[in-house]
Amino acid sequence: MPSAYDGTGVQHYDLENFRYQNGDSAPTVRVAYREFNPTARKVALIPTCFRGRINETLNFTAGALRDYRVIVVALLGNGESSSPSNTENFPSSLDYRDCVRAQYRLLQEKLEIVSIDVIVGFSMGGQCAYYWTAMYPDVVRAAVIICSSAKTSLHNYQFLEGPKAALTSSVDYNDAALRSQAGGSLRGLHAFARAYSAWLTSAEWFEQRLFEKLGHRSLEDWSQAGDQGYEDWHPDNLLVMLGMWQRADLGAVVGFDGTKVPIDEALQTLTPRILLMPCQTDQYFTPEFSQKEASHLKNGQLAIIPSIWGHVAGGGGNPEDTEWMDQTIARFLSTGN
Repeated sequence: MPSAYDGTGVQHYDLENFRYQNGDSAPTVRVAYREFNPTARKVALIPTCFRGRINETLNFTAGALRDYRVIVVALLGNGESSSPSNTENFPSSLDYRDCVRAQYRLLQEKLEIVSIDVIVGFSMGGQCAYYWTAMYPDVVRAAVIICSSAKTSLHNYQFLEGPKAALTSSVDYNDAALRSQAGGSLRGLHAFARAYSAWLTSAEWFEQRLFEKLGHRSLEDWSQAGDQGYEDWHPDNLLVMLGMWQRADLGAVVGFDGTKVPIDEALQTLTPRILLMPCQTDQYFTPEFSQKEASHLKNGQLAIIPSIWGHVAGGGGNPEDTEWMDQTIARFLSTGN
């Protein structure tokens, strides 16, 4: 069974009269967050990732961000902030601009924060960080973007179609009575987990049987643990976040009157200092894409995580990779002071 939800230190702030990017409006939108070191002078913002919760998010508060007031904030749709699972008439589609505007209002209205020294984001959190640098360039001084991209690639988009189809085609997802129950879509959630699982790390990771390092004696043990990790997730939360991920395109933010600009032009407009940290074996946010992005940034740096742990390296899946990231982020921040 999945571990119980950890809500330690999690707070909520209700935003009144919120308008979503798709035109829907809501009288109240709730944002979940947690503060660390609240009296520190410098500020770091960390958005959660896909299937990430606040207290599971790598926050670097024992290392590179130990001297920062760190705010970890849940993306809309993740089940802690407003989501399909906890909000009636939640919009069928989300945009990162919705998340950024909600986070901006949290900082301004509730926390009285007017500038961010660094925003750190992994995966979907990294895409959210990219949007922050475009939408509020005068607020964000620097960004650290880990295993992510400014625009979701066609390959990344298509990989996500697999787990999405596995979930939405399941009999228990399509049974409204089952879907409304807690844990009612287990077959669909397990199918989603299996379809997703091979993409998390790398081929070499599997060949070296590194799932054993996590305490699993076989692939089936590891797969079953992955199944269980999805059992406390509402399927519509997963789907609405996955859709936001698939549609990510910074060119839509920089363009005017709804016209997207090419991604290289969008990247050239960004003014904050940006550190890109892809993993050399990430199968969907590949280092080659980050290299291209870095070449278009005015104030960009690139540091490739030397790991066979693939995408999960950036989320704290391997202690050696986490230490490497922590030291790299610390050097990046020290050169900006």
